[in-house]
Amino acid sequence: MQQATETYDERLTAPRSWWVIAFFVGISCALMLLPLGTLPMLGGLIGGAALASVLVSSYGSARVRVVAGSLVAGQARIPLTALGAPEILDPEEARAWRMHKSDPRAFMLLRSYVPRAVRIPVTDPADPTPYVYVSTRTPERLVDALTR
Repeated sequence: MQQATETYDERLTAPRSWWVIAFFVGISCALMLLPLGTLPMLGGLIGGAALASVLVSSYGSARVRVVAGSLVAGQARIPLTALGAPEILDPEEARAWRMHKSDPRAFMLLRSYVPRAVRIPVTDPADPTPYVYVSTRTPERLVDALTR
């Protein structure tokens, strides 16, 4: 029996408050269609809430994994051999790297509702990306998986 090669897996799900907002978007759509009657109002409620829920779900479906010698962050798959020593960023430092310290060439999988992050320099000389910035709720576990 073969062992799983995945050492880290995290889904950056949207916070619960965003789901409440999606529900209120549905209510807003229903109120806009209220003058047209009951059926359009129900359609607006269902359609508006469904559309907002799809948007919240797709934004919150970002995944961070370390699997088979690669860091998989969202749609990017980066071999661990092309990465340097990872650095855990506390909330203040993570905010600085999202703002004034950021480099436009960097690959950033960031979620504003996740306060901590890991910054990993890219050591491949052929790659113009200076570093990878990844939002994570468990930076210690991610760094452990990257350095194993």
